[in-house]
Amino acid sequence: MEKAEEWITYGLDLIKEFGPKLVTAIIIYIIGMWVIKRVVRGTRTVMSKSKYDESLQKFLLNLFSWALKIFLVIIVISRLGVDVTTFAAVIAAAGLAVGLALQGSLSNFAGGVLLMIFKPYKIGDLIEAQGVLGVVKGIEIFTTKLVTPQNKLAIVPNGAMANGNIINYTAEGKMRVDTVIGVGYGEDIKKTKEVLLKVLTSNPKVLEDPAPSVNVMELADSSVNFAVRPFCKPEDYWDVYFNTYENCKLALDAAGIEIPYPHQVEIHKDA
Repeated sequence: MEKAEEWITYGLDLIKEFGPKLVTAIIIYIIGMWVIKRVVRGTRTVMSKSKYDESLQKFLLNLFSWALKIFLVIIVISRLGVDVTTFAAVIAAAGLAVGLALQGSLSNFAGGVLLMIFKPYKIGDLIEAQGVLGVVKGIEIFTTKLVTPQNKLAIVPNGAMANGNIINYTAEGKMRVDTVIGVGYGEDIKKTKEVLLKVLTSNPKVLEDPAPSVNVMELADSSVNFAVRPFCKPEDYWDVYFNTYENCKLALDAAGIEIPYPHQVEIHKDA
């Protein structure tokens, strides 16, 4: 009975000593998170009005949010009575160990910073990197998100992006569409070029500058192959690509120009 009373007394003493600190720490945390959300939201509004680059804006806001949250956690811990100096030393030691274990993550963070500084691409650009082709959806602290032509989300580490080859199809504002059309050897080359070029110039999505081109590319085994190369905006690439093949076939048929294909010849033997 006496031991039970001692435990109850001990518990009450703990509540009296640490209860107010714990309640205060919880209140500080709740209010702090509320303030951080408002501050980040306000910062986003200011950056939007200042016409910050969207990629840089998201990256900085993400980094700013995490810095504020870490600062809040330190305040909460100090309010609980923990010596912040000692805590900082422990965190530093733990940080070293974690840093060694998470070298890849730190490399990705550094890669994200480099991407923000040199800006090889931005949100909305069509790029090819690390074997992935897609439109940049977001550049975060550790990763870059791409949406592929198949509407799949690809998440690529920033470390690999910063240290690898990047092809930016959007940067120049125009792309060349490479298609190959073959016609029979008996067809008139000049007439064929005129028909194919008319297909390109009649497409409103094909740019006038640089001008589209049609040239003999190869004398193949069974066809004369033409390099049919229109230019277009990056967002119109697939429309122009597919329309070029379809419209070239229709135009060649209308002009009576043969597109060669394998023929099967039946040999009849007399019984």
